[in-house]
Amino acid sequence: MTTAPELPEAPDMAEAIDARVTTGSTTSQSYRALVWRRFRRSTPGMIGLVLVTLLMLTAIFAEFVAPMDPNVNTTSFAPPDKISFFTKDGFTLRPVAYATVEGEELDPITFQPLIGPDYDNPRPLVLFAKGTPYLMWGFIPWDRHLIGVADGSPLHLLGTDKLGRDILSRGVYGSRITLMIALVSISLITLLGTLLGITSGYIGGKFDLWFQRFVEVILAFPQLPLYLALTTLIPPTTASWKFIGFVILVIAGLGWAQLSREVRSKTMAMARIDYVRAAQAIGASDGRIITRHILPNVTSHVIVAVTLGIPAIVLLESFLGYLGFAVKPPLISWGLMLQDAGTFSVIGSYPWILSPVGFVLIAVFAFNALGDGLRDAIDPY
Repeated sequence: MTTAPELPEAPDMAEAIDARVTTGSTTSQSYRALVWRRFRRSTPGMIGLVLVTLLMLTAIFAEFVAPMDPNVNTTSFAPPDKISFFTKDGFTLRPVAYATVEGEELDPITFQPLIGPDYDNPRPLVLFAKGTPYLMWGFIPWDRHLIGVADGSPLHLLGTDKLGRDILSRGVYGSRITLMIALVSISLITLLGTLLGITSGYIGGKFDLWFQRFVEVILAFPQLPLYLALTTLIPPTTASWKFIGFVILVIAGLGWAQLSREVRSKTMAMARIDYVRAAQAIGASDGRIITRHILPNVTSHVIVAVTLGIPAIVLLESFLGYLGFAVKPPLISWGLMLQDAGTFSVIGSYPWILSPVGFVLIAVFAFNALGDGLRDAIDPY
């Protein structure tokens, strides 16, 4: 008599099936690993991370990335050079740049010479081109640029301003000042807002009552008129770096209050959690409770607030720079570059002068996308 084959027990069969179909890791993952895994699934967040990284690298290696010296004067209001893969001989794998020059024909209405690309003189573009010598970070002499023309002639990918300075090069250099103002300001705002918010929420009582009234006074101020009023107190002869330092202090002095209010609310909620009460019961010091139990739990909110706060400061600096209250020459910032687009006639005749707006848009989108991705990744955990 034949016997039926023995079947594995139900639990063993389930484990065997799970072993075949399971592809995820069975090991425990840290909080950071969980956040990173969820963040990688966010397409806007990853795009923002890539753009922010490129912006930071551009600011750090501005001398190398800029195709020209930002203070060299060439042709005033020169239009952008035309980039093409075609010459008179046909298609070419190496892109070429055509400078915009005046032709022999006249406009039938204005009788001004017509301008257009100089197709008779194609200039091949090369990477790591030899160009204007510079000092990388102020002490490393070099003469190579990320992109340039093979013969070393001027390259204007975004045209020139009223003084004949290359707009792209000035935008690259301006990223240093604009991002520096934003990063230093947000660092001070984060430090003050986090420390004061945790202290107010944890101590509570009359200190919290009166401190919150002080915060409400700061939040009640109309910030833009106050910015303008405070920056006008600086003498016009003040050094540019001192002027920037004062602007940073003003931005930080008025911007920490909102973050402080948010961190206070988080702290008050966490102060009632069991593990905080247990730490208090066994005699742990306030400093240890704040640094070991409360601060790590508010850090995620602070990180998201930082990434969403930087775009606001970039926009504020651009606006103040446009009005002449943030950065003064010879320093360069995106807001200062927008001063050239102050009249409608200039914008209508030379629309490329608005190119600095593109730098601001990219920076704002990058940090907003990064902050949005971090917020979605951090919230579930």
